[in-house]
Formats: sequence, C-alpha cells, structure tokens
Amino acid sequence: MRKIGASLIFPLSGPVLKNGYLEVDDSGCIISRGLLSDKESFNGTEFFDGMLVPGFVNAHVHLELSHLKGKVQSGKGMGHFIGEINRLRAAGAEEIFRSAATAEEEMLRQGIVAAGDIVNTSDTLALKKQRRLEWITFVETFGFHPSRAEKAITGAMELGQLFQEAGLTASIVPHSPYSVSKELFREIRALNRSACKIISMHNQESEAEIQLFRSGDGPILEHITGNLGLDASHWTPSGLSPLETILPLLPEKAPLLLVHNTFTTEQDVSLLKQAAKYRKVWLVLCPNSNLYIGKTLPPVDLFRREGMNLCLGTDSLASNFELSILSEIKTLQNHFPGIPANELFSWASFNGAQALETGERFGSFDPGKKPGILLISPVDLKNGKLLPESKVQRLI
Repeated sequence: MRKIGASLIFPLSGPVLKNGYLEVDDSGCIISRGLLSDKESFNGTEFFDGMLVPGFVNAHVHLELSHLKGKVQSGKGMGHFIGEINRLRAAGAEEIFRSAATAEEEMLRQGIVAAGDIVNTSDTLALKKQRRLEWITFVETFGFHPSRAEKAITGAMELGQLFQEAGLTASIVPHSPYSVSKELFREIRALNRSACKIISMHNQESEAEIQLFRSGDGPILEHITGNLGLDASHWTPSGLSPLETILPLLPEKAPLLLVHNTFTTEQDVSLLKQAAKYRKVWLVLCPNSNLYIGKTLPPVDLFRREGMNLCLGTDSLASNFELSILSEIKTLQNHFPGIPANELFSWASFNGAQALETGERFGSFDPGKKPGILLISPVDLKNGKLLPESKVQRLI
C-alpha cells in the first residue's frame, strides 16, 4: 500500500484537498482520501509539490491517422484539410501500425488512461488487443450519396464485428452531418433500436459545414464534387443548421458525443438541451485541433453558461502537434482564464469517463476505482493555475 500526498489533490467527486493524501493498494485501487492535518500524518507519505489528478480521458482521437503527423499544413481551413486527408492517408500497414504504436506510447506518457477512438480500418486492432489503454472504438461511416448507404453500413458492421470478436467495445457511428446521407443515418438508427450504443459524431467544425446546409455551396461541396468526384445533384440545403437538420435522424435515446462544436450556436444549444431530456449529450472540445485547422475556438463561455456537459479530446496527429490532454487544458486556460482548474480537470477526467461509460473505473479518486494518479508540476499553487512549463508525470 502507498500513501501519496500533494499540495493540491483534485478528487473530482468532492472538494479540492489542500495538503491532502490518497491511500492506494498495490493494484492501484483507491482505498481512501483525506487531509494531512498535522506533522504526524505526513509520516510515511510520499509528498509531492504540485497537483494530483485522476488519469485523463481522451474522448476523441483518430489513432490510425498518426502517420500523418506534420503532413497537413495548418490554418488552411476545413476544405483544404479534408482534401489533404483523402490524398495522404493511404500508407503501408507497417508504417500505420508503427506510427499508431508511437502515438499510443505518447498518450500513455501524457497520462491518458482511456480513449474514444475513431476507426475506418482494422489497422489498430492488434495494438488495442494489448489493452495498455481502455479503448472505446467508434466505427465511422461515410456515404454522402444515398446509393452508398447499404454498402457503407455493411462494411461498417463487418469492421465492427472484428473489434467485438477481439473483446473490444465498438459501435457504428456517422462521420458528420455533411458526409452521411439521410438513408445512411436511417441505417445507423436501425442498428441502435435495441443496442442503444454511444453515438460519436463530428459536429459543426467549420463555417464551410454551416454554409453547405444553409446555402448548399462552399468548400465542402467543392471537395465532394471536385476531389471525390461524387454526384451532388441530390443535395438540397435544408436552410437550417447542420445540427437542426440531422438531430431527428439520430438514434433515439442513444448517448450522444458531439465533437468539436466550433460553430455551434445558442439556438443549437437550446435544441440539445431539449434532446438531453431523453438522451445523454456530451460536447467534446478539441481546441488545439480547431486552432490547427481553422484558427477558431468553440464558444466555451456559451456552453458553460448553458450548463452543457463538456469533455476533452485531441483529434488526430493530422490536426494536432501532440496527443496531450494537458496541452488542451493549457490552451483553454490561456483563452478562457476564468475557468477554475477543478472544472478543467473535471472535463479532462471525470466527464470524459462518464461520456465513454467507463466511470465505474476512471475519472475520480473514489474508493474502489483504479483511475491512475497523475502529478502535474510545476504549477501556480497560489492561484490554482497551470504554468507554460507544467508537465504530467504518471505516479500510478
């Protein structure tokens, strides 16, 4: 058994502990937590000058795109980004696996204990079977043209079966509002009538996405017809926001993870609050990816004011410099300095664990859980803030 103390401990299911401690058994299970109230209580305690937080949960990543690190120029917008992904993503199996393994190692070093991963192939299956992280896999479907719906859902089911046969959690999800036809949305909805699995979907990531639904033109349509050579004659803009358009098509009652939400409006939030009456709704923020692609951040103040459930992701190394939840927290702290550290850590750990339905093990320092213990240092203890030089160290 170990007794680990720190200047500040963030249990995330209770108040912050100043000069607190955690008792942990040899398997990493939390036994108890409390305050180091006197000199005697410090005896036998491994004390650290910094912050202790539960292991981070990366609610959105594309591990299989790790070989694209540094290959897509930043700041060029969504039309350029998706065009480059389609042009560059093909690679040999060995290169993809090696890059994914390196990325997983980076995630482990950065204190990530669980992740929601988007897949289009089985390239990461062998890696996930090692179970170094808790992987929740989302098999992503594409199908802009209605004629592709049956083929897309069949392929996704076959891929999902591979992960499930390996004992891994996997569900079939839409890529985004603009890349999935109504017919394909209906196929996905039909699959969830009994299963009610988590639906993760990219949402309102760019102005180009809004433009496609409002007026029916713009960079995304140019990519679909020009780069992909698809027939778009069936496309009729709804005149509504992407979320207004597709929310009625999503599986009823299935937990919903909406990723990015960079251009989500107050009206959209109102719709989501209505939807939250009969399903769990989580907004996944990937601020570093948003800055990388479009130099824009989501309306975090709006989300906080409206009480939305927030968690954090990194997106892929095609749209980020590193797979670090701590780096995402630093970016949010820099741009929204009024957000308390306890709230940011809750998004990074507790909320992420709840969103991925792994809260029985991860997300907080509750007795009986094995969340991992991270030390963040150096930090500004007086103001409860991270510093530019703050780093994460895994203690357990």
